[in-house]
Amino acid sequence: MLQENKKIFQLAIASDWDYDLDFVNFLEESGHKHKLTTFVIWRGNLEDSYQQLLNGWMEFKFLFDRASDTSPEFLKIQKLVITNRARVLEPLESLAWASDKATMHLEFISNGLYTPYTIILPPYETHENCYLSVDELAKLGRTFIIKPANTTGGGIGVVDGAETLQDVLKARQSHHKDKYLLQEKVQPLERDGYRFWFRGFFACGLVQCSWWNNQTHLYRILTREEIRKYKLKPLFEIVEKIAQVSKLFFFSTEIALTENGQFIVVDYVNESCDMRLQSKALDGVPDQIVKNSADYIIRYVKKQLESPTPQL
Repeated sequence: MLQENKKIFQLAIASDWDYDLDFVNFLEESGHKHKLTTFVIWRGNLEDSYQQLLNGWMEFKFLFDRASDTSPEFLKIQKLVITNRARVLEPLESLAWASDKATMHLEFISNGLYTPYTIILPPYETHENCYLSVDELAKLGRTFIIKPANTTGGGIGVVDGAETLQDVLKARQSHHKDKYLLQEKVQPLERDGYRFWFRGFFACGLVQCSWWNNQTHLYRILTREEIRKYKLKPLFEIVEKIAQVSKLFFFSTEIALTENGQFIVVDYVNESCDMRLQSKALDGVPDQIVKNSADYIIRYVKKQLESPTPQL
């Protein structure tokens, strides 16, 4: 009887953020266009959804999980659907590996990607005292950036204008179990009234890049003419390379072009992309980038569900 009444959805979308609504709507619209049945899990129906899955009243074939990395209470959904042989985008263990800035820094360097000059420090909890030479501090510049390796999202724990060893000591105590990165500040090329700082988006094979001002946090569409005029094609190649290195299917990254013509990956992998629409939020992502990302994610899910040998 339970099997006869079971509700089967090809794609479930888990989100813990109210501002995800427009992105989720795009996903559902594209899913329905591609003949996929969808189900959305929010905080309000989390427990009920879990119980229905647990009791065999509901089944998901694929889960796009935008919640478990920031809200652990959602993780039980991911674990349960994996037990039931459903596929997940992205599994938490994949996100955890790619979100470690110290790990990604080393992986990027070994794979030929340029990054800011960086010093990696162990957690304060295990190494209270860390020796830094005068030369090392000098390479970081007059002011430098301090970042926790794993505490991510919205600039949490980041010190933007550090100057002294005392600043380092204080910052490391804020998240005492985390590794820390000390990074030089990258100065982008400024030309024709533009600040050459970009955000690249990767969504299941689709690469999109946009102007992004790291001072105002505002986006501007990058046109084909600008790509040609300023020779920005390497931006897209770098984002594809980051996808290969991080092994993620959906992320954003920050890339700056310096005055000497070098493309530097500044913020390695943002595995929880902010998909607020520019039409509704001043610092939101251009609507077309959000819509294109949703469409490619759906196409990927459909291809995976139809494939006898899934790529995940």
